[in-house]
Parts: sequence; C-alpha cells; structure tokens
Amino acid sequence: MKTLKSFFFILFNLCFSVISLGQNAIDLNADIDIENKTIHIQQKIIFHNPSNDTLKVIYLNDWNNAYSTKKTPLAKRFEEEFSLKFHLAKSEQRGYTTITNLKNKLGNTLPFGTLKEQPDIIKVELDTPLLPNQNFELNLEYNLVLPDNSFTGYGITDNKELNLKYWYITPAVYDGDWQIYSNKNLDDLYTPKADLNLEIKFPLGYTFISELNTIDIQQTKNEQTIKLQGKDRVNSTFVLVRFSEFKFVQTDDFNIVSDISSKNITVEEKALITDKITRYITDNLGDYPHERLLITKSDYKKDPLYGLNQLPDFIRPFPDSFQYELKLLKTALKNYLDNTLLINPRKDYWLKEGIQIYFLMKYIEDYYPDTKMIGTLANIWGIRSFHAADLTYNDQFVLFYMQMARTNRDQALTTSKDSLLKFNANIASKYKAGVGLRYLDDFVNSNIIESTIKQYLSNEKLKITSSNEFESLLKKNTTKDIDWFFTDYVNSRKKIDFKIKNVESTEDSIRLTIINKRDNHVPVSLFTLDKDSVLGKMWIENINESKTISIPKNENAKFALNYDNTIPEFNLRDNYKSLNSNFLNNKPLQFRLIQDIEDPYYNQVFMMPLIEFNNIYDGLTLGGKFYNKTLLRKRLNYRISPQYGTNSKSLTGSTAINYTHNIEDRDLYAITYGMKASYSSFAEDAFVTRISPSLLLSFRNNDDFRSDNFKELNFRFLSIRRDVGDDTIFEVDNNIIDVPDYNVFNVRYVEGIPGIINFKRWFYDVQFAERFGKLSVNYEYRKLSERNRQFNIRFFAGTFLYNKTETDSDYFSFALDRPTDYLFDYNYLGRSESSGIFSQQ
Repeated sequence: MKTLKSFFFILFNLCFSVISLGQNAIDLNADIDIENKTIHIQQKIIFHNPSNDTLKVIYLNDWNNAYSTKKTPLAKRFEEEFSLKFHLAKSEQRGYTTITNLKNKLGNTLPFGTLKEQPDIIKVELDTPLLPNQNFELNLEYNLVLPDNSFTGYGITDNKELNLKYWYITPAVYDGDWQIYSNKNLDDLYTPKADLNLEIKFPLGYTFISELNTIDIQQTKNEQTIKLQGKDRVNSTFVLVRFSEFKFVQTDDFNIVSDISSKNITVEEKALITDKITRYITDNLGDYPHERLLITKSDYKKDPLYGLNQLPDFIRPFPDSFQYELKLLKTALKNYLDNTLLINPRKDYWLKEGIQIYFLMKYIEDYYPDTKMIGTLANIWGIRSFHAADLTYNDQFVLFYMQMARTNRDQALTTSKDSLLKFNANIASKYKAGVGLRYLDDFVNSNIIESTIKQYLSNEKLKITSSNEFESLLKKNTTKDIDWFFTDYVNSRKKIDFKIKNVESTEDSIRLTIINKRDNHVPVSLFTLDKDSVLGKMWIENINESKTISIPKNENAKFALNYDNTIPEFNLRDNYKSLNSNFLNNKPLQFRLIQDIEDPYYNQVFMMPLIEFNNIYDGLTLGGKFYNKTLLRKRLNYRISPQYGTNSKSLTGSTAINYTHNIEDRDLYAITYGMKASYSSFAEDAFVTRISPSLLLSFRNNDDFRSDNFKELNFRFLSIRRDVGDDTIFEVDNNIIDVPDYNVFNVRYVEGIPGIINFKRWFYDVQFAERFGKLSVNYEYRKLSERNRQFNIRFFAGTFLYNKTETDSDYFSFALDRPTDYLFDYNYLGRSESSGIFSQQ
C-alpha cells in the first residue's frame, strides 16, 4: 500500500514539475526540532524571470532573520512604537537564520550576503545571467532559530507550539525593479506566487494545520511526516499545536479551517454562518482558487473589529452570533484577498484594504441595517437620548478616519505602509479607503463599483497587478468623471468640506450657493428634505470655490449637503439651510449631560457636575463644567467651570477658549490661539486672578509623520492680580504681600525626541516683566543601552537679564528645589505652606 502511495506521489510530483515550468516553484524539506526551537531546511527555489531584463542577481526574503539583532528594521519598528519587549528580551528569545549552503543547479556555491541595513534580505550573485522568461535554480540549506511569538504573534509559544508565517526563504518580486522590503511587523511580505511542494517532519503528539493540500501523512515511533502541495501560492502559514481547536467547515464554495470561537454558539449555527459568509464572498469577489481558507485567531488579533466589539463578552453590547459572524467575515475577506490579489502590500495596499472594508460595510447594510454603533446600549433609557445612540454600525468607519483627519494626522492612501502612523496603518487608512469606495459607488451608481471590483479580481487573479489597472478598468465602466477620486481622495491629504452659504427664493425657483472650503474637485450630494423625509437627491460637481444652482421651488423644504453621511466630510455643521433659517432656528441649542458625539443638527453644550479638591484654602469645591468639546476634536473649544469653595466660602472657577488652525503639507502643522482665566485661593483669605492669552506653534517633520521629533514655540502673556485680605499670612515668604501685581511675557521653545530607548528634550525659556527679565536653558538625555542599562543626564542653567526686585525677596528666583510658581502654572495644594505635608509638594 505504501509503495502504491509513493508511486502516485512521484507521479503527482512529476506532473507538478511539468506544470511549474515557466513560473516559480519551491520544494522544501523541513525538520522541526521543538526542544531547540529550530527548523532544519533543505530547499530548492525555481525563480522565473518574468521581465524583459537580464538579471545578474536575485534577492531573497529571509524574514525570520529580522529578529536577529536589536538594530534590524523590525527592532527599530518596536522602538518607534514605544515597545521595549524586543529590546529587553534575552538573546535566546530572538530568532535568526543560519545559511550553510547556497548553490546553483550544478552544485556550485554562489556568492551571497545580507544587505547592510536589511539583514532579512539576501542578495545572491548569479554565476550566469538570467535571461528574460527563463528560470534559475537555487539550492539552499539553512537552520531557522524561531523567535518567541510574543513579539509579533508568530514563532514559538511558551507551550512549545508554533504559529508561523513568512517562515522560510522566498524570492522577492521583480517587476522592472526589485521590490525588497524588510519585516516590520506589518504582515505584508511581497513575493511572487509559486507552486509549493513541502515535506515537514514534526514530533508526535502535535497536530499540523495548514491551508495547503495534504498529500500524505506518515508516522514513525518518534515523529510524523506530512507532505503538502499547493499551486499558485503566496501563503504557507501553518500552526503546530498539541490540542487543536480548529474546525473544518465544508461549504458549496470553499472550505474554512478556523479556530476563531465564540461562546453560546452551537456547531450548527457556526456552520450556517460560515456557509453564509463563503457564499457572500464568492458572489461578490468571485470563486476562490484554492480548496480551503485558513483563518486563525492570530489573524483576527492582527486586524480585529474595533470599537465596542473589543469589550469583554459580559459587557459587549452585541449578540454573540453577530460578533462571531463579523470576526469571521472580516478575517476571511482579508485572507481571501491576500491569497488572490497579488498587489504590492507595502506601497499599493489601499485597494485591497478598501475592498475588504467596503464589503464588510455592505454586508452589514444587507443583513444588519438597523444595528447601532453602540449595539444594545442604544435601547437603554438615559443613553438612547444621546446622538451616539442614533448612529448606525457603519457610521463608526467614518468616525475612526475623522479622528485622524480632525487632528491633522491623516495620511494619503498612497503613503508607504511602513511610513503610516500606527493608528492609520491599523484603522484610519483602511477605513478611509473603504469609505471612499462607498462614496465613489454612491456617486457613479448603477452597481458599477461592485461589478468592476469583481471583474478586476477575475482578470487579475493570481497575477502581479496594481491599483492602476483597477483605475483604468473603472474609468472604462463609467461615463462619469472620477479623476477626483484618485487625485484628490486617494493620492492626497485634502479634506472634504462644503457649506451652504445662502438660500434665496425667486419667482419659480430656489437658488442655493454652495461653497467648497477646500482645494479639491470632489462632488457633493444635495438633499431636499421635508422634516425627516427625503424629497430628492442630486450630485453637484465641479465646485471650484463656489457654485450657485437653481432647483424647483418648495417653501417648506430644507436643504442638506451629504445628508446620509456617505461622504467623509470634515465638518457637517454648516451643511443645512432653509429659506427661513437663521442662527437660532437653523441649529438650535442643545444641552446634554456628559459628553456626546457631535450632532451637526444642533449647537451642543455639554454639562458635567464637578466635585474637586484643588487646594487646602478653597477646600472641596462644588460646581459644574459647561463645554462644547465632543469625542471628535473641534477647531473651536470652550470651557466654563464655575465652582464654590466650601472652605473659602467663595465663588471660584476657571474658563478657557482655544482655536486650532491646522496647516497641511508644512512642518508647521498647527497654530493654536488660546485664552485662559481663573480665580482661586492661594492662601487663607487670599485670592488670585490669572488671565493668560497664548499662541502655540507646533512643528513636525512633514515628510515623516512617524518621526517622534517635535518642536513647539509658545508665546503667552500672564496677568497676575491678587486680592489679599487683612488677616492673610504667608508662611513661605510674608514679603509676598509687598510684591505688586505683575504681568509677564513668556516665550518658550521646546524640542525633543521622546524615544523609549533614546530620549532627548531641551527648552529655552525667556520671561520679561517690568521688574525682571530671565533666561533659562534645560537639557535632558536618557539612553537605554543594549545591555539594558539606563543612563540619565540633566543640565539646567538660568540667569537674570535684569533684576529690579527687592534684594531680600526670592519670590521671582529660579528656586530649583521648590519653585515659588509665581506664574501659577502648578497645581500646588498648599502653595503658601512652609511646614506640614502640603509644603512637601
């Protein structure tokens, strides 16, 4: 029987090899040594040159070697994200690759080496040039020392189980240029498809899980051997576990192998959900070219459902079946696209991620249109009156993207993925891409986007492709001008922001003037409303700065731009107008207890009760805070906080207002104008009024948002006015009573690199007042060495530029041990105390 199996295996391999001519192929024998955390590999790579160029070198991806030192791009990535887990790890916890042989087909050793700044990229010099459309055979022998899975989720676990992805050496993509990228924990290896033939030995007592086709399994006293094959593969993830939680679900479309689980869901329910998802994916994306799709918990953790879906089971406001269904759907969409759409995942990721989010949103619209963003919480009394309870589940995709847009940290979808901020890479850019496709679909209409995506995936399935092909195909399928989507939406950081300037009535029509507040050419939808009913919808195009249109007259109608919030618009608060509208009735005041999500229909004022202990002189203060700050940042924010001091028996409090002007495509990215005022006690029967207008200039590296180098230039004017009672005693310095009220103009320049391993920060501070002028410099440096020893240095110097104060008073001195805080910047509980616990602050 074994002889017959071997015969068929050899016959299959022979056919497989014939088919593989003209494309890449990998034959690999691996011997897994769990105890020593190593895999010994013998590998043959058939590299096909698909270009018209003659190649003299071949580049290989060795992403396991990214764990080898503390100076690799992967190690630097962890440092950039303020994670010390890799830096502090022991040497035996980090992985590496040792290549013992690298030869050509004839057995001749080829010169090779890793790149200086990329030890996970191997450069192989060929002994004979590789001509166009020809193959070159590489034979390698090497050992993998596996990293702990705690770093990236891939490697060996504490339980001596394996979860491996990108584990063996693969060729890089050549498309006229070598596409060589280091492992940066982005799950974006770019490698050409290949026909795989793997033979893997592993210890008894383990179960091997893979989406490759299993050809044979053999077992001896000490080990098991599994033979796997796959055609046109880019992914060979496998899991080696002692006790498998993976379930195999067979459907009419393709099979799912998954360990994603959920409580309170029966096996039958899971089977129905899985069948529903595979049918949805097949209907919308086309047939899956492989027999099975592997979906792991590790895959989901890398790209989870965000928002309230991340809450623990016992408080999550969504049914278990809904949670399981979306987890499986989102991960299945991603893995399906990763395995079939061979697009550059480092440089051209936006289309793949946009398709994933687009069809996730479409699925929710089709099957769960009434599900709210906050789930069942929307039905609870006291919560259902909040605007957050009105938002649908899909509204959160716009909100997450807008979180970065409002803070001026969004990035163009064509930005290299390793240059994205972490929040953008994980959430905001994906959502911007998905929401953008939905916006484009609403504009072109007629189901063109969905049919074009399916056509594109069919045409380009398992081929090296790019978003340019999708753009060309889409433009062929529609007569509308959609250049704006690729130039303004995808390829730039330009925000979308429209405004209805005025509405005028003529004899038989209504004239609306629409303002485009941004430098773009995107269209906007205009809705005609009668209360909550939509009477009509039209698209307005080519609004350069402003555009006036005429529509049929309706005296009772109200007009709204982007009423359905399909367009990810920066500011919705000026999108509504009617013939009879004014400041009061167009957007009436709305008072809410506690902060809410921004509601564009109202001018919102939030209220919060305050019980605070700010200092021992006022004692416990009771009051409230009135403010307009919502969960999404606004440019104009105010806060009014009246309070009553139970000890001082006086009305105290503070108020603040600031306006932030964001600047795009400049190192100076934000200018903040502010005004603060406060009134509080600073001693028994002594009060201070502090008024401080300010101007803050914030700088960053516009070419590298990930750089943690920051610069700030702060101008402020402080007016200090004190009201001192007859019985006031200052324990610290009773001469303070004789110091007149004063004004100080303060300029401070701060620059720093707040790295977790290399920390630098310095500032220059200058103060000018009528009676004194001061200059100070402060420098801090902190270094965490490779031996995990930390060094700290701090330098401070200060001098008076001029000093006309009393010689026996230190009130305006530098006072390095305990600053007198004459600018009232610090929240001292007992600033006038010279003894007792409050004097120690």
